[in-house]
Parts: sequence; structure tokens; C-alpha cells
Amino acid sequence: MSFADFLNAPLPDPVSLPDDQTSGPRRFFNREISWLAFNWRVLEEASNPKVPLLERVRFVSISAGNLDEFYTVRVAGLRELALEGNLNPAADGRSPAEQLEMINDDARSLMKRQQATWTDLRAECEAQGITVVSRDALSKADQKYLTDEFLSRVFPVLSPLAIDPAHPFPFIPNEGVALALQLKRARDGRQLQALLPIPAQIDRFVPLPAADNKLRFLPLEELLMLNISALFPGYEIKGSCMFRVLRDSDLEVEEEAEDLVREFETALKRRRRGEVVRLQISDGAPSDLREEIIEQLHVAEHEVVEVKGMIGLVSLKELVVEARPDLLWRSFTPRVPERVQDHDGNMFAAISQKDMLLHHPYETFDMVIRFLAQAARDPNVVAIKQTLYRTSNESPIVEALCEAAENGKSVTALVELKARFDEAANIRQSRKLERSGAHVVYGFINYKTHAKISTIVRREGDTLVTYTHYGTGNYHPITARIYTDLSLFTCDAALGRDATKVFNYIGGYAEPDGLENLAISPLSMKSSIIANIRAEAEHARAGKPAMIWAKMNSLIEPDVIDALYEASQAGVRIDLVIRGICGLRPGVKGMSETIRVKSIVGRFLEHSRIVCFGNGHGLPSKKARVFISSADWMGRNLNRRVETLVECTNPTVKAQIVSQIMAANLADMAQSWVLQADGSFQRPDLEALENPFNCHRFFMENPSLSGRGSAGAKDVPELTHSHD
Repeated sequence: MSFADFLNAPLPDPVSLPDDQTSGPRRFFNREISWLAFNWRVLEEASNPKVPLLERVRFVSISAGNLDEFYTVRVAGLRELALEGNLNPAADGRSPAEQLEMINDDARSLMKRQQATWTDLRAECEAQGITVVSRDALSKADQKYLTDEFLSRVFPVLSPLAIDPAHPFPFIPNEGVALALQLKRARDGRQLQALLPIPAQIDRFVPLPAADNKLRFLPLEELLMLNISALFPGYEIKGSCMFRVLRDSDLEVEEEAEDLVREFETALKRRRRGEVVRLQISDGAPSDLREEIIEQLHVAEHEVVEVKGMIGLVSLKELVVEARPDLLWRSFTPRVPERVQDHDGNMFAAISQKDMLLHHPYETFDMVIRFLAQAARDPNVVAIKQTLYRTSNESPIVEALCEAAENGKSVTALVELKARFDEAANIRQSRKLERSGAHVVYGFINYKTHAKISTIVRREGDTLVTYTHYGTGNYHPITARIYTDLSLFTCDAALGRDATKVFNYIGGYAEPDGLENLAISPLSMKSSIIANIRAEAEHARAGKPAMIWAKMNSLIEPDVIDALYEASQAGVRIDLVIRGICGLRPGVKGMSETIRVKSIVGRFLEHSRIVCFGNGHGLPSKKARVFISSADWMGRNLNRRVETLVECTNPTVKAQIVSQIMAANLADMAQSWVLQADGSFQRPDLEALENPFNCHRFFMENPSLSGRGSAGAKDVPELTHSHD
């Protein structure tokens, strides 16, 4: 299907549903089940024959890791509410206990499918010369090699532990794995129960010497079982099992913490000791050993998952080896924008020519790093302000800020300590920034600062010019290789003033007055989004073309969904690209019959947030209103976080977003799933399609419109042209 076909295609016939699914809470899909549906789609890619084999193995690992985090955060929170007797319903009307029951059923089915998928992939890997072997299949040469590996690389870091009144059951950390053993001493028959925690610092798969050009791996637990006699001399194994724990990993911080950094350091230690929310244990474990583990870890029977297969599938990512490039995605090198090359790499010269929107990872994230690194060394730069939500451990962004501060520039870093699972890294970075002389601000206690903004103030002649970067993703060079995000670079004075007001708000609690091209949460973003949706509905009622296109990770905010329902009932045609959670029920007669929702799951993780309003002219149109944002349409983003919604007014940037990025996403068939009124997702029959359009491939092959320079004389393919 071409994009023109997509635009001109009639809407599917709406579905009639009972009144209780269109007027009450059931007009919303349950958030947790919707998230699980997303993870089913991720897992489905592991069975997609069009995906390279080792990338399919990676999808199993991603699905398993996603599910782990879901339990340690979302399920942990619902579990706590249920234990407290909380009956407050979610938007779909279900209590915490009811949601936990639904989750348990669906998640167990998902875990079984993960195991079955890995079994199939393991066989395919073996056919391609990549084998995961068991200890029974080892040759004498293998055993000799592994003995040396064990003694030199594994034995020094192991801590075998007896379990008896003198040796209480040890603490197993979140995501910790252990072997539980029943042992018998040969000389006198003495019985011993023991644990062998498996350190996370050791790889799960031990590579074996290649044989006949085949790659072979032995699971670490198999190596340990081979060497029990070295760990418990004189004992033999009578019974064993393996188990893995997931713990409540959500943080609680005292609202009136005097020293926020110290409070977070304490909270991180509490996270490590959170209650167990799920126990995975080997299927067929000895009953008395199983009971002992359950009792010592204080888990209920319904929180135990017996695994027939591999425990801890997230470790499969170790098998995605570069030694077999033929089984991986074809290599891809992100582009340097032509306009930056035209200006010999000078970011300020490229930006001053006109606004520039980069589409990561297709355009390299190094441009964001270069923007700050050049500022650090530029004698004309006087001040830098930067938000930091997630960064890498050795962050080049932080290095540039430190260098700037050491060079005598005024540097302000707004570090968000509440970035889940990155709190410790952010604390380290904040300490480093403070030592360099930067001014570090931690923002609000009650709100996370999730906005992605940089400002650089540069002296040019007799004036000060503010260069601003607004992003939809984190300042993290590692995730920027696989997350699709947008970076807007501008020296527009209004956008610079808006950014400065946001920094003043976070650092000094001064609510910004008179924002020109920006709305922010928790103050004005939600109302601005709803106002624009309602304005589009008014255009429809007036007989004008009325359309909304939006793209984001999640859509669950009830007021926004109800506004979309109302717009649909007024005749607005709405196309949504929602990668993950979606609480909106599309295609329902009398409620949402003009709304279509699709999810794209493929090589890259869709992460950019975009919304386009036809503004009385339909889409695509030069007169549309076009926004990029750091926020999904969720309660937390719109009500409890500092986020940005930036209106793009530059004509080339608008054309790039509407006619290139959104058009390609809407036209995609190869990686798309379409949400149905009953909550299921349908995928096109790819076998019946000849070369279905793949938006990721399109973006890899075609440069962004606003990054083109004089070198880009040839036209970049556009999927559509504006109506006016």
C-alpha cells in the first residue's frame, strides 16, 4: 500500500459494541493487559522469518527483559495496593486484585511462548553452527578446557553456602539466580542443603573452543554442576534446582527529604532489598527444596512460576555474537547531515542557516554531542543549560559540560534523580559535574523532569544568541543507536526564551509566563492538547477538512482519550501510531469509528512523540500545526512530570515531520500491527504482499529534509505532497 492508497482508503466498517463498553469504564482498554499485548508483539518478531536469526534471539531476550521490569515495577505496585486492601479501580474499572489475576494468566501464557520460541530458535541456531551444549555432550578435551576456565575465571568469585541453623538463608538480589542443592557426604551419608548464588558479574554462557567452524556455548549452571566436587569436596548431588527472583524495584522517597541525593542513595539500597514479587524455579524441583525456597523468600504460591526450560531468558542476548554477521541485521552507519558537512562540521553555522531537525538513529546522535562539545571550547559561548534524565555511564554529554565549566563558562545541569534504574548513574554524574564547577539542580521533589532541552548562549557581535536543542529522547548515546527520536536545533529567539523560562521554572519554581511556542506539563500541556483536539472537532462540524495524526509510545490518559472520542464523533479522521500501551478502543460505531491505531515493532524502537493537527486544512498541509514532544499521553507525563510540547513552525521541518516521518510511519506495512475494537492486534499477511513498505528501511536509505545541504541536489523521495 502506498501512502496515497492509505490516505484514500475507506475506513474499515465500525464494530457495534454493548453500551457498557462504550459509555462506562470499559470504553478504555486495561493498561497492564495492553502492555502485555505489546510484549507479545515483541516476542512475535522472534518468529518472523524476515528477521535475521540472531536478531530473533535478541527479540526473545528483549521480551524477557521487558517482562522482568514489568513485574518489578508495575506488578510490584499493584501487589502492594492489593495487599493493603485498596479497591480503587483503574480507568477501565478493575481493582488492583482483578488486574493482578488478569496479568497472572496472560503473563504465564507469554512465558510459555517465550520458552517454546527459544526451543525453536535453538534448533535453528544449531543448524547454522551455533550450539548451546549440555554437560553430557562434552568431550574430554572440552572438560579439560572447562576445568581450567572454571578455576581461573569462575571459582574465585563463587560463594557456596550451606543452609542450616548456623547458616541462615542468604539474600538473593533482584534478578539474582542461584542453584539449590541437596547433597550427601560419601563417607558417612550426612545430608546437606546448600545454595550456590551465581554472580551477575559472570557471563551466563561460557564459550567453548570452536569445532569444525561451529560456535559452541555451555550455560554457566552446567559448568557449575560439573564442578560441584570442587565446591563441596566429598559430597555428591542427590537433588538440585535453579531459581531466580524478581523484587519490588520501585523507589519511595520522602517528600520532605532535606538532601535529595542522600535520600536517593538510601532508597537505592532499599530497592535492592525489596520484597520478592516473582520466583522462577526449575520444573520438577525436589519438593522439600522447593518448599524451603518458597518459605525463605516469603512468596505466595501464585507468585511462583515453574519453568520447563531456561530460567532467565534475558541472558540470551549474550548469544547474539558479531562473529556471525550473516545472521544479524545488515550493518548501518548513521549519516552526518549534509548541511553540517557544508559548514565544515560547525554546528552553530549550520543551525544559524535555518532550523534543523535530525531523525535518530538515521542521523547520528554525535551531532548532539558535537553541539555541546563545540560550545565547551568556543570562546564566544558564555552559558550552557542542560537537562539530564538518562545518560550513559561514561557520558560524553557530561564530559562536555564538565569541560565547559572548567573553561569558565556558566554551566547549569538539571539532573533528574528519579530516572528509574538510572538513579545511581545520575548521582555519580551529578557529583562529577559539581566537582568541575557546574551548578547542579535536582528539580522538583514531586515531579520528574523528563523534558529534553539544551540551551547555549553565544556572543555574536554585540548581541547574545541562544541556540536551543529540543529532543524527544534521552541524552544517551547508546540508546540513541536503536531508539528513533527527533532532535530540533534552532536559534529562533522565541524558542530560546521559552527554554530559558523552563529552566527557571525547574531551578527556581517560577512558573513561566507567556510561553510563545511551547506548552509544558504539568501546567499547560494537557489543556493545550485537548484544546487542539477540540479545535479540530470544530473544523469538522463546520464542514472543513479535519484530521489528526499522532505518534507516541503510550496513550492512556482518560481525558485525552475522551477528547479523541468526541472528535471522532464530530467526524475528525484520526490516525495514531502507538508503539506500546493504548487505552483507546478504536473503530467502534458511534464512539471511535474514524480512529485507526497501529503499532510498529521492528529493527529500531519507535520512541519519538509527534502530533499533527490539520488546522482546518486536512493532512498533509503546509497550514497544519505540528508539534514534537518529550511526553507520552499518560497521566504521569501530563500531570506529574515536567515535559515539553514544542510547536515547529519552520516550513522545511514541518514538511519533514508530516510528509516524510509521519507519512512513512502510516504507510508502513512490513512492521505494523493494527489494533482492533476488541483489543487484539492484526498483522497484514506479509506473504501475500510483494515487498511491503518498511519505514525503517526508508529512513535508512533517505536523508532528512531539513538536514540537506548543497550536496543534496538530488531530491529526497517524499511519500506525499502537501494539499496546499
